[in-house]
Amino acid sequence: MRSATAHSRPLLGLLLAGLALALCFAARAAPPAPSRAAAAAPVYVVPLKGAIGPASAGFVMRSMERARKEGAQLIVLEMDTPGGLDLSMREIIQAILASPVPVASYVYPGGARAASAGTYILYASHIAAMAPGTNLGAASPVQIGIGGPQGPQGVPQKPEANPASAPASAPASPQDTMERKQMHDASAYIRGLAQLRGRNAEWAERAVREAVSLSADEAAAQHVADLVASDLPALLREVDGRRITVAGSANATRVLHTADAPVITLEPDWRSHFLAVITDPSVALILMMIGIYGLIFEFSTPGMVVPGIAGAICLLLALFALHMLPVNYAGLALIALGIGCMVAELFLPTFGTLGVGGIIAFAFGAVMLIDTDVPGFGIPLSLIASLAAISGLFLFLLSTLLLRSRRRPVVSGEAMIGVQGVVLDDLQDEGWAEVRGERWRIHSRQPLVRGQCVRVTARHGLVLDVVPN
Repeated sequence: MRSATAHSRPLLGLLLAGLALALCFAARAAPPAPSRAAAAAPVYVVPLKGAIGPASAGFVMRSMERARKEGAQLIVLEMDTPGGLDLSMREIIQAILASPVPVASYVYPGGARAASAGTYILYASHIAAMAPGTNLGAASPVQIGIGGPQGPQGVPQKPEANPASAPASAPASPQDTMERKQMHDASAYIRGLAQLRGRNAEWAERAVREAVSLSADEAAAQHVADLVASDLPALLREVDGRRITVAGSANATRVLHTADAPVITLEPDWRSHFLAVITDPSVALILMMIGIYGLIFEFSTPGMVVPGIAGAICLLLALFALHMLPVNYAGLALIALGIGCMVAELFLPTFGTLGVGGIIAFAFGAVMLIDTDVPGFGIPLSLIASLAAISGLFLFLLSTLLLRSRRRPVVSGEAMIGVQGVVLDDLQDEGWAEVRGERWRIHSRQPLVRGQCVRVTARHGLVLDVVPN
């Protein structure tokens, strides 16, 4: 019995050694288990800085579409905005509501704000986050102000406590009716967004009607913001594991795994920067002036080509920008009338009356051009005054030149004899020459070459006799 056991021990040892060797090879051949960071889909960060306009709205929507196509699990809108145009704000909100990728609006960095249109976007987002030291609110439609009778500092006055002592109500003016309609529309809009995301609807309506604001900690305490995060990594750790219901065929639910997810920041491209520049109302007004003056110069001096092309390009860019902005067409008509009067001054002997009237009409039209008081979309009065002064100086210089040209001696008939010119083409008998800045038909008994100087000896109708000088 001992002999059998002794013989079996070496065999058992070889078997165990072979099994251990096989396990080692299997462990080396097996691929490593994927880490959570490698498996997690990326997080896309889209900055939304400054006033919200057509350029920023287009950038945000293109970035969201790119994030969707590249399989992002979360889009973070880093906001720092004083507000913006209503149409651009609604375009961004519609894109957020229809996005199959969760969107987190993050007011960042410290000292940033999500005022006016930014508050609406924050309420529409799946996740509302703020950094310490930020604020949101003041969501009243600024183009119509705060509804109700205005007090000394523009604060709505409370109604009289005793209805009997209150004066008889006068019929509401159309402007007051329009203001109330817009205020109710804005209140209903933000209340609907608050109810959709389960946030504080009462405070949202106060932000519209009373223009109130909240700090980050107060917003989190009043269930306006979902959380307060010091920076982006802290935000991603806070939202890790959350279940978000997004738009889709069956209102799909997404679970976020953002703690170790890669972060991709999208910056505005050249197209966004270009649109942001030309949709600035000041730049649009300058482009319109350059375009009109370029076309005037081309029509007054045919053949220059460059002023006409540059003027047409600038005018088309200005019209495109004004099409995207809230333009007051009465202001635009006044600008066109003013420029027309200044142009007519150059051709009609009105002794400055049309020119001065045109400058005044242009200034009033420029003040009225942009039909909104949103910060970042106004035209500075200093720019309007500068453009009016430049137009007046341009008008004065052209009028002076025209007056001098009228006082010049007549350059026809005998006064042309002895004047020198330059041949424009090679000729044997007749051709063309430039004489006193004008093209004249010339006749010569001697062959002439292009660029040769000649002298006028006689004039027969519209043909000059010349000899080599």
